[in-house]
Amino acid sequence: MFAVLKTGGKQYRVQAGDVLRVERIAAQAGETVQFNEILMVGGDSPVIGTPTVEGAGVQAEVIDQIKADKVIHFVKRRRKHSSQRTKGHRQKLTLVRVTDILASGADASGVKAAIGTGSVSGFAIEAAAPGPKPGKKAAAPAADAVEGTRPANLLTEARDGKADDLKKISGVGPKLEGLLHENGVFHFDQIASWGPAEIAYMDDKLSFKGRIERDGWIDQAKQFASEQE
Repeated sequence: MFAVLKTGGKQYRVQAGDVLRVERIAAQAGETVQFNEILMVGGDSPVIGTPTVEGAGVQAEVIDQIKADKVIHFVKRRRKHSSQRTKGHRQKLTLVRVTDILASGADASGVKAAIGTGSVSGFAIEAAAPGPKPGKKAAAPAADAVEGTRPANLLTEARDGKADDLKKISGVGPKLEGLLHENGVFHFDQIASWGPAEIAYMDDKLSFKGRIERDGWIDQAKQFASEQE
């Protein structure tokens, strides 16, 4: 007997004994979980779901939580000062071994549902970590998750409701100015006071490496700030 299951937005044809790498699910190594989105059960009397097969399930043992091989992609920008940054990503996966395929009765098996981290699927619903409310921006990542040190002079809004024209700085256009505002930067004197650690942090937050120093933002910001005094 085999089954076609769906998890993490992908479909897998499985039978007992198969070892799979699936999108990370909320479970510890050694636990038994059950996939409840079954699109087809094959065998002597195959059943095709509409879209899923009612009461069917695939049970599996969690072997380990792993990461996929690193995937490299490049980001190139078209500007006067072009830059190219290499980013690496390793997808979080769960390694499981299929132990049983249930053509019926899975909804009464009592086995923990295989739920992706941050998603809800299957017959059971597990509480996920609370996320940002719809329509509101997600909270900024913890400082230790970003390179460098978060500047202490970041603001929630411009002083007196009037931001400086950051586009005066070489290499800063409307889009980049918007990103700076989103990250709490509205005035020249904020940029002028950054040290190496703060520069590294903002490089990472703005998704480019070395541009602040390469384009001389600090010196330019100091000059513009002094002209305003």
